[in-house]
Amino acid sequence: MALIRAVLSGLRALAVFCVSTAHAEDIGSTNNLGPAEDAGVLARCWTSEALAGSKAELKAPPSATRFDLKALRTEALPDPEPVSEELRGSIRSVDLPDGEKLIALTFDLCESGGRRAGYDYRVVDLLRKEGIKATFFAGGKWLESHPERAQQLIADPNFEIGGHGLRHRDFTKASKATLSDEIRLTEAAYARAKSALKTRACATDPAPDIQTRMTLMRFPYGRCNAKALTAVAEAGQLAVQWDIVTGDPDPRISAKTMANTILTKAHPGAIVVAHANGRGRRTAEALALALPKLKSQGYEFVTVGELLAAGKPVIAETCYLSRPGDNRARVARAKRRKTKNGSLSTFRQR
Repeated sequence: MALIRAVLSGLRALAVFCVSTAHAEDIGSTNNLGPAEDAGVLARCWTSEALAGSKAELKAPPSATRFDLKALRTEALPDPEPVSEELRGSIRSVDLPDGEKLIALTFDLCESGGRRAGYDYRVVDLLRKEGIKATFFAGGKWLESHPERAQQLIADPNFEIGGHGLRHRDFTKASKATLSDEIRLTEAAYARAKSALKTRACATDPAPDIQTRMTLMRFPYGRCNAKALTAVAEAGQLAVQWDIVTGDPDPRISAKTMANTILTKAHPGAIVVAHANGRGRRTAEALALALPKLKSQGYEFVTVGELLAAGKPVIAETCYLSRPGDNRARVARAKRRKTKNGSLSTFRQR
């Protein structure tokens, strides 16, 4: 435990999280601060009207627009500090000390090479209204194609940003060079968004207290292998999966069912996966049902970084949806559906 905390402390030196390790023990005291109390640079740079989203942002049309790979490749990044052996693997949850009821909500911001994804303002607005902390796993392409929204998420002290691959490629099928691009260039996209934020007059005085770099990563489609896990660890990032699946890309799942899934499976140290790129059909509705009940049960919402600092990560040797091996069956079903109807399955939207 002491060794794990020491390693995590080193990672926090690279990324400025919302609270310090010492403050993590008293995290509940600031957990419910709303934007008016805790926004800082967010409130200085954007009005409430500018932060509010629109239905047009939920879905985006196909786009062949190429993003600036040259600029990403030339972005100066600090040398990574490889993750220690005991923290390499797929983090699914966190074992917490008795009495701690912390839970991490996470939202994927996927965007593939050939399509421009959306921005689910309903999810973000709800989190801000309720003062809920959360971690967003953003694709590099999503960060590049949503510059204003990316800066807003980075500026929000209740939010943490992790990587989700450059173009949402399957890491298990990627070459060493592609793996490097997917990881490094996603961090470069974050660095560009952060730099753009800091150039705004509203953000320079005082300088915004934002994380300096990405130290967390989530695999696209939730798929990994030994090579992918090693690549992420060598890049100085922790591979974060989940242990509660909302299933929000599936149009057949109701908000009530998703809320019940979260409530029945919730436990101290849980990591919940959902989407905020317009692919979560009823995510905001489900959260509106689940969050008040979780609060009434004594749960406090923290970022993944804060959750890791509070306990011992539960690490698997591979990646899976809910149980070991289920990803392979999931891929096979997705391929059969794609062959049958010629369209992308909900699996391909994860």
